[in-house]
Amino acid sequence: MTAAFHTHLASGLTTLCHAWAVTRRDGAVFGFTDHDLDLTFDGITFRADSGLAARALQQATGLSVDNTEALGLLSDTAISDADIEAGRFDDAEVRCWRVNWADPAQRLLQFRGHIGEMRRTGAAFTAELRGLTEALNRPLGRIYQKPCTAVLGDAACRVDLTGPDHRLTLAVLTVTDGRMLRLAGTETQGTGTQGTGWFRRGRLAVLDGAASGLSGTIKRDTLQGTLREVELWEPLRATLIPGDTVTLTAGCDKRFDTCRVKFGNLVNFQGFPDLPGDGWMLRDPAASGTLSGGSRR
Repeated sequence: MTAAFHTHLASGLTTLCHAWAVTRRDGAVFGFTDHDLDLTFDGITFRADSGLAARALQQATGLSVDNTEALGLLSDTAISDADIEAGRFDDAEVRCWRVNWADPAQRLLQFRGHIGEMRRTGAAFTAELRGLTEALNRPLGRIYQKPCTAVLGDAACRVDLTGPDHRLTLAVLTVTDGRMLRLAGTETQGTGTQGTGWFRRGRLAVLDGAASGLSGTIKRDTLQGTLREVELWEPLRATLIPGDTVTLTAGCDKRFDTCRVKFGNLVNFQGFPDLPGDGWMLRDPAASGTLSGGSRR
């Protein structure tokens, strides 16, 4: 808090309002304010006619999770029903300032976090806002297990997913129920290894059209000549039509042999393949025969 803002608050006659900045994962930035005129600072224009408001902000000391809710109407062109349904505002970064609207340089950042659950009722929406301490609820550290714990392509895995051997860009021919896709393309690209199942457990990302920027996890991947059939675990949350372009990224089932054969990345395998199973640990002592204390075979 600046000295000028502190003096303004202590004066007893204030000109205060809230200003919200929402930054989506695709980089788009939106500004809103509950003042009756637009405000501009930090290169963002905060619109006054957005219909966006907020409930009381709950904040606490220590590691307690800060939270609040943003309420709004779907009357603002910046927030559309289609974008909410498509999930484009999910996990968007949110910042909230208390601002002296007579001098926006006098302001205090009150909240910073991300959008959690977003609900829509008729022409209105409610967005749950989660503070920075929400990240402390996530478990950290390695898990002692047989399968690999890395995410394919991350810093621990180190597989390069940008090359032609692990990525295909194809055109959509048909779409059924938003999750069954038939794609056009050549039988193979890169080194010619992308047979049936190569992209299973991988990602499908939409490059253009109404669903541009959205992605889904691949449940089934079948190569049929020059065509490829892909099934997603869940339908995309926006309309995908023939002619749209998608990119398929290879998937991994986290097994030792997959890392060795499919990706040639055994040196970076993050699991423990020699870990004994539950059957070995639960063997009971022999009830007859040689009672030497050994396990029953």
